[in-house]
This record gives sequence, structure tokens and C-alpha cells, in this order.
Amino acid sequence: MEYKRLGDKIVARLDKGEDINEEILKIAEREEIAFGCVSGIGATDDFTVGVFNLEKSDYETYRYTGNHEITALSGNISTKDGLPYVHLHISCGNKNGELVGGHLLKSRISLTCEIMIVIADIKADRKFDEEIGINRITLS
Repeated sequence: MEYKRLGDKIVARLDKGEDINEEILKIAEREEIAFGCVSGIGATDDFTVGVFNLEKSDYETYRYTGNHEITALSGNISTKDGLPYVHLHISCGNKNGELVGGHLLKSRISLTCEIMIVIADIKADRKFDEEIGINRITLS
């Protein structure tokens, strides 16, 4: 991974074999990001997404392998229990033009991934909400 920061913006390039969540978490830790918006494009050959099941209050997971273009990567960086917390969603297209996606749990970059992070001057923390079963964001 390589990245550059200019003021409230970070541009990053992830390389073959790297995991998107892990690399963004490294940036968030190094740059002490309390809140940031993430977007990106690239390619992956192995990724796992979750789709939240309202009845079970848990994620159903789906793993996809083979060449996929990352058509949209979006999400945010906040904190949970004082540590950086990355929340991302991804949409990917396969060789047949079919799209799949969801809450990004794990990924492996196959070629490259280009990411933009815009940092906002606010604090956003995650707290577990028992009623709905997720870590909801709170703004301060």
C-alpha cells in the first residue's frame, strides 16, 4: 500500500494480495482519523460480504472468487471503544456483467485498488444497539 495525505484528503493505492479493510484500518490508525468517508474502485479475486438478516440479527455471509471489478466501494471510518472502526460496502462485477455486493468483511486485491478518504472534523463513535443488533454510529 502507498498513500499520501493532503489536508483533509487521503489518496491510497492498495496492491495485489492486500485486504481492503486491513489497509484502511492501518491508515486510520496512523492518521488518527475520528471520522472519514471512503470511496474506491479496483479489482478483487476473493472477497466475502455480509447481508444483515433482520430476523436473526446477524450477517449472512457470501464468498465470491474469480476475477471481479470493484465497481463501487463506499463507507466510513469512525471509532469504537476508542479505536478506529472501518465500515465498508462493496459492489463487484464479474466477467458476465453480474453484480454482487454487501457489507465488506474480507477481500484480496487481485490487481490494484484506488481509494479516496475525506476526513471530517467531527467525532463519530460506534455503540452496540441491543434492539437492532448492530454497532450504530453516534455523532458528537
